[in-house]
Amino acid sequence: MNAAASYAELERRFARLSALNRASAILHWDRSTMMPSGAGEDRADQLATLGVVAHGLISAPDMPELLARAEEGAADLDAWRAANLREMRRVWIHESALPADLVEARTRATAACELVWREAKATADYRSLLPALGEVLAIMRRVGEAKAAVLGTSLYDALLDEFEPGGRAARIDALFAELRGFLPDMLGRVMERQAAMPPPLALEGPFPVERQRQLGEELIRRIGFDFTRGRLDVSAHPFTGGTPDDVRITTRYDEADFARALMGVLHETGHGLYEAGLPRDWRRQPVGNARGMVLHESQSLLMEMQACRSDAFVAFAAPRMRAAFGRDGAAWTADNIHRLYTRVAPGFIRVDADEVTYPLHIMLRYRLERAMLAGDLALADLPGAWNDGMRDLLGIVPPDDALGCLQDIHWPDGGWGYFPTYTLGALAAAQLFAAARAAEPGLMAAIARGDFGPLIGWLGAHVHGKGSIAGTDEILREATGAALGTSAFKAHLESRYLSA
Repeated sequence: MNAAASYAELERRFARLSALNRASAILHWDRSTMMPSGAGEDRADQLATLGVVAHGLISAPDMPELLARAEEGAADLDAWRAANLREMRRVWIHESALPADLVEARTRATAACELVWREAKATADYRSLLPALGEVLAIMRRVGEAKAAVLGTSLYDALLDEFEPGGRAARIDALFAELRGFLPDMLGRVMERQAAMPPPLALEGPFPVERQRQLGEELIRRIGFDFTRGRLDVSAHPFTGGTPDDVRITTRYDEADFARALMGVLHETGHGLYEAGLPRDWRRQPVGNARGMVLHESQSLLMEMQACRSDAFVAFAAPRMRAAFGRDGAAWTADNIHRLYTRVAPGFIRVDADEVTYPLHIMLRYRLERAMLAGDLALADLPGAWNDGMRDLLGIVPPDDALGCLQDIHWPDGGWGYFPTYTLGALAAAQLFAAARAAEPGLMAAIARGDFGPLIGWLGAHVHGKGSIAGTDEILREATGAALGTSAFKAHLESRYLSA
């Protein structure tokens, strides 16, 4: 088989792999939203079987030869096909590093652990999670060791590479050190500045869930979420799932505070628009996938934090909030709502954290997961280490583990190495939004009218439509003129919280 025929065969196989992965994505979404609690074992069996079938397809004995022959003709491929072949090799490296029994064990263990986590979180009972979480951690160590041996990296870097291609702890350490160099002082100055001002007026509930849902749907329709190719549902932990043509986003509601759900919906809409905007011609191939979780998180944080906590967006949204809940008065002015949405204060919950304190939440998780993977922190000691870290970084201690180490789904669900991408995504979001505003001078005025067309159009051209044709830094350089860094994020925080 010559190079051209080998490449064509690879495209055929990866299209089949894509179908399997898309089916798994819907099953994962259903497990977290609609699946009855007694169906967990059956769902784990379904997902494990699909995972093993997909693994068998990608690790077939003739795959190394097909890849090698196709790469002999790489010079004759156009840019998209050359990038696709590169991404095929990357997928194969990750999958072929693992034996089929380990793939199956990981799927079954994480599916079982997620169900235990839900109950443990609801009852604030961390000890009940320990056996299942211990099994997941042992498996993830095996996964990391197997991939590290092939990639020539540390165990942690091998797991990180699954979420951010080419991501390495050394670079994270350097960027986090820069953030630690200015965030504590900035947090103090922001809180001092806020303390010198009259506090914003609280929005008094209750806020019926159905009206919250209607408000969220109205706003994200205006932003560009397509409900003919997507859904909004409820889950224990907000997430985006599904496929680019069937985007599933979720939130969770609190009748005492509608902003929690609304900001969650806006956040997940950023993820959903990225998925929906991926290059249509390449959706069944690796090059058509999102580049990695740094860019993915940049899209959600750009939407939630950069765009939808701006005074421009709040001016548009405030009258719709008043109409949704039948409220009026000084508390419901756009100025007061904006002050509420940009209020900085240390809190227990990561997903509700403000922009200034959010990176500190991530630094804690990053430190703890590296220690657990290395065996330097026993799982039984996680609650104490978590509470100590919260005290050191934010000056507060959670009253129970539901507000502490049980709040996130990532570790029970196998997402070891994911957490740092949130803060790296915040850095990228600041760079991208600044570049979009420079390129589209009328962008903020458009957002104030509820017109997100200029922003989504710019993101589509510079991020969404790029898929995986290039690496994260290359995409950022082309869009913003610089690789990932902290300067735009720092400038954004200073402008919003210390200059406005």
